[in-house]
Formats: sequence, C-alpha cells, structure tokens
Amino acid sequence: MLDQETIQALVWAALGCGFTWLMTTAGSAVVLFTGRGKKSSTLASQIFLGFAAGVMIAASVWSLLNPAIERAEELGQVGWVPAAGGFLLGVGFLMLLDTLLPHLHADSDEPEGIHTSWKRTTLLVSAVTLHNIPEGMSVGLLFAMASQTAGAAGEAYLGMAVALAVGIGLQNFPEGAAISLPLRREGMGRVRAFAAGSLSGIVEPIFGILVVLASGWIAPYMPWLLAFAAGAMIYVVVEELIPEAHLGEHSNAGTLGVIFGFVIMMVLDVALG
Repeated sequence: MLDQETIQALVWAALGCGFTWLMTTAGSAVVLFTGRGKKSSTLASQIFLGFAAGVMIAASVWSLLNPAIERAEELGQVGWVPAAGGFLLGVGFLMLLDTLLPHLHADSDEPEGIHTSWKRTTLLVSAVTLHNIPEGMSVGLLFAMASQTAGAAGEAYLGMAVALAVGIGLQNFPEGAAISLPLRREGMGRVRAFAAGSLSGIVEPIFGILVVLASGWIAPYMPWLLAFAAGAMIYVVVEELIPEAHLGEHSNAGTLGVIFGFVIMMVLDVALG
C-alpha cells in the first residue's frame, strides 16, 4: 500500500517526466517537415546537441549537486563526500553502460559496445536512449525529495524539481530533433524517424516513476543518488554531446548552443528553485 507522500510524488513525477517525453516527441516531429538535406540537418543537430549539453551541465550543478550537498548536511553528513562519491559512481555506471550497450554515434561508422547484429538506425536510437536514463532519474529523485520534506525546504525542492523538468523538457525538444533528423539522413521514412525519436524518450517517465517507487528505501542515500545522476549526465555531455555538437563545419553553432542552454537552465533553476 502506497502512502500519501509516495502517491503525491508519483503524480508529480508522472507529470514532470511526461512533459519531458512530450517535448522529445514534439522535437522529433521536426523531421516531418524537413527534407533529407545533410547540410541543413547537420547544422541543426549541432545547435540542438550543444543546447542539450548546456542544459545538462547547469542542471547537474544547480539541480543535483547543490541539493545533494544540502541534503547530506541536513542528515549530518560531510556534504562533499556523497557529492563527490556519488558523482564518480554515476560516471562509472554510464561508462560501463557505454562499454556494454550496443550503440552508434552520429556521423560515425563504427558501433560501440558489445558486438550485435542490430541495424545502424537501431544503434543510433540506442545511443540517445542511454542519455535519457539519468535525466528521468533526476526528475524523479527531486520530486521524491519534495514530497518527503516539509515546510519551506520541501517547497524549495519542489521548485528545483519543476525547474529541472522544464529545463530537461526544453533540451529534449532539440534533442528529439537531433535523433530523428540523423535517422532521416540514414534513409528512414519521416513517420518512422519521428516514432523512433519519440520512443527514445519513454525511458524518462519509466525511470522517474521507478525512482519514486523506491524512494522509501533510498531516502537515506538520496545525496548519493542525486550526485550519481549528476555524474551520469556530465559523462554524457563530455563523452558524446559536446564532441558531436562540434563535428564538421560551423563548430561555433554547437558552442553557442552550449552557452545558451547553460544560461537558460541556470536562470530557470535560480528563479524557480
């Protein structure tokens, strides 16, 4: 039997992660109105991936690491210990997934992970789906913290959760396009490319809700888990998003995307959190 706090957190997480998935779907719909031109879609992908990287960097600091340190201190722990430890564990976990899960980066011919017979398009979707796991976890964790914390602190965590959901939703719009456009360049039909881009984001509500359901058991380790999500997100940014945002010509477009995404997420978090 779920208690009232858990039910409330589940509703919040379903709405928050549902919004982020909806934005992925909306971004993926861009492919329905574009051609297969490589130059224009590559430039758009650079901007979109850069924007996503900027949002994830800012979210990792303001929405995850700062709350991790604050919650650790509230629990009588040394703030930097779970922040640093959880961060490194998150990096290690994503590195392990990156090593094992078959996937393919845009503009690359060599798949990564264990050998598989998956099609190239499936490998491309797999690469981006991997990114969405820590994003869903992050939103679910903050909503769980908000439901478990009373008073002004709980309201602050709720504001952070809303800011994070809005920020990730904003970056999911261009990220959805950054999935569907390369699939279109690979020769996939518009509708199939749109569907694949949309489904890549379904892991966010799944993992967000799973985290909330487990929140009763993981509450003492919340600082570690917040930092874990931050480390996973930063790994994705450094390993994949920023390099891919600077492929080919017009690398300044990717750089400006990073800066703009960072500023947007920073303003959201400070204003709402």
